[in-house]
Amino acid sequence: MQTSLKQIEEQALGLNSEERAKLAEVMLESLSPALTEIEAAWQLEIEKRVAAYDKGEMPVFAAEDVFAEAKRIVR
Repeated sequence: MQTSLKQIEEQALGLNSEERAKLAEVMLESLSPALTEIEAAWQLEIEKRVAAYDKGEMPVFAAEDVFAEAKRIVR
């Protein structure tokens, strides 16, 4: 016997919020496997940038300067 979409929905809604979030994540990933690859690539990039920052290899800018430059560009 096949489980209907309605039955699956009812069962899913019976899960706790953490389990529903995990289920939603799994379902979304099943729609776009490339998204998982993109997220993994971004995770690696984030790790590289944090490591470079921690080693002092990355230039840093004051937030005020960054916002001032952004406002200048938008104008």
